[in-house]
Amino acid sequence: MLIDGQPAKIGARAFDILMALVERRHRIATKDELIELVWLGNAIEESNLAVHIAALRKLLGAGAIVTIPGRGYQFAVPFDHDKTGTKIPISERREPPRLSIVVLPFANLGGGAEQEHFVDGVTESLTTDLSRIRGSFVIGRNSAFSYKGKAVDLKQIGRELNVRYALEGSVQRGGNRMRVNVQLIDAESGNHLWAERFEKPLADLFDMQDEIVARLADALNAQLVAAEARRAERTPSPDSMDLYFQGLALLNRGLTPGSAPWARSFFDRALSADPDNVDALCGSGRVDVTEGAANFVTDPRAAFEAAERKFSKALSSVPDHAQVHLSLGYVKILTKRVPEGIAGCEHALLLDRNLASAHASMGLGKTYAGRAEETEAHIVEALRLSPRDNRASGAMHTSGYAKNHLGQWEQAVAWFRRALEAHRDHPHTNFQLGIALARLGRLDEARAAVKAGLALNPAFSIARARATWTAASDNLTYLAQFETILEGMRMAGVPES
Repeated sequence: MLIDGQPAKIGARAFDILMALVERRHRIATKDELIELVWLGNAIEESNLAVHIAALRKLLGAGAIVTIPGRGYQFAVPFDHDKTGTKIPISERREPPRLSIVVLPFANLGGGAEQEHFVDGVTESLTTDLSRIRGSFVIGRNSAFSYKGKAVDLKQIGRELNVRYALEGSVQRGGNRMRVNVQLIDAESGNHLWAERFEKPLADLFDMQDEIVARLADALNAQLVAAEARRAERTPSPDSMDLYFQGLALLNRGLTPGSAPWARSFFDRALSADPDNVDALCGSGRVDVTEGAANFVTDPRAAFEAAERKFSKALSSVPDHAQVHLSLGYVKILTKRVPEGIAGCEHALLLDRNLASAHASMGLGKTYAGRAEETEAHIVEALRLSPRDNRASGAMHTSGYAKNHLGQWEQAVAWFRRALEAHRDHPHTNFQLGIALARLGRLDEARAAVKAGLALNPAFSIARARATWTAASDNLTYLAQFETILEGMRMAGVPES
C-alpha cells in the first residue's frame, strides 16, 4: 500500500479493517460489522478493534477515521486505487469530517493572571462540552493550545488540523462586568458563520465560566447543525447524515404544520439510506411527538405511540443517547407518566448538562401534575442555558401555559408575547395568547391572536385541544384548571370542532 506515494507497512488485520472502511466510506461501519468481516465471526474483545483503529490513525492521521459515538467508524480520506496499489494521499486530499471543529484559545483582553486562568478554563471546558455533541470531531486541548498567542490564518489551521470549523473568541473585563465575544468560522472558506456577545456582571468566576460555556455549547450545537445542513443542500448525492442534518436544522427552527412533513421526509430518507442511523430515527420520533403535542394531527395519541416506539428502538441500540432519553421523557410527560418523564429528563441532563429543553420539559410536567406554580423556575433555568434561539420560544410558551393554568393572565400574556418574538410561526402560542387576552376582557386582541393561529393551523379546534391535553394528565387540579382554559378558548373564538 502507498501513502503519499511511499510504501507503508501495515498488519494484515489492520489492512482488512482499512479496506472494509474504505468500501463503506459513504456510510458508517458498525463495530459489530467490522468484527464480523475481519475476524469472521470469532468472539473477540472490542478493544482489539480499537487497537487496530488507533494504529491506522497513527499511520494515516487522526482525522482519517472518524468515531461516531455509539454507532461505529467512518473513513474520511479520499483515495485512489490503480495497478501499483492503494494510494491514500493524506496531506493534500483529506476531506474534513462533519462537525469537526477546533476551539482556539480565547484572547485575554486587558486582564491579569487571574483572568488568564478563567479564559483558559472557558476554552478547555467548551472543548469538553462540544465533544459531547453526537458525531462531533473536536480537536484536543493540547493541539489547540499550540496556537495560543500566535497570529493565525484560520484557513491554514483548518488544513493543518483537518477541520471544517474554527471557534475563536476573547474575554474582556470592564469595571464590574465581563464580556465574552465569540465567532464561528468556516475554516475551509474563511467565512464568518455566526458571532455572539455575552455580557455578565462579575460574580464567582467559576460559576460564570460554567454559565458561559453552557450557553456557548448549546448555541454552537444549533449553529453547527445549520452549517452542515447548508453544506448538504449543495451536495449532489446526499448520504444518510447529510439528510439527517437537513431534517435536524428544520427541527431546530421550530416545526409548523407545513414544515413537519418536510422534516420527516429528510429523516425517513436518511433511514432508507442507512437503517442504523439512530439519530435520524430519533429525529423522526421528535417530529411525531411535536405533531401530537401541537395539535397538528387528528390523533395525537397515535403520534405519541409512534414516537415512543422509535425512541425505545433507538435506546436499544444506543443506551446513552441523551436526546433520546429527553424525547422519551417528554412523551411520558404527555401521556400521564409525569414522574417517569421527569426522571428521563434528569437522566438526559446527566448525559448532557446543556440540554436546555430538558428543563423546559420538566416544567411542563409540573403543570400536568397540578403544580403549575413550580413551572417557572424550570423555565428560568432553560432560558439561562439557551436564551436566544428558536427553541427558547418553546420554554417561554410553557411558562405562559403554566400562568394560564394559574389564572395569572397578565403574566401569561407577557410570556406568550416573548415566545412569539422568538418564533412567530408557532400556532399554539397564538391560541394560548388568545385565551389569556380573552380572560382579561381584551376580546378584539384575543380574536386577532386566534385568527393568526388558525392561519398557521386551520384544523385546530377545542375538540382537538381536549383530546391532546386530557390525555396528558388525570390530576384533578390540572383538569379543573383545564376547563378554565377551554372556556377561554371559546371566549377567544376557537372553533368547537
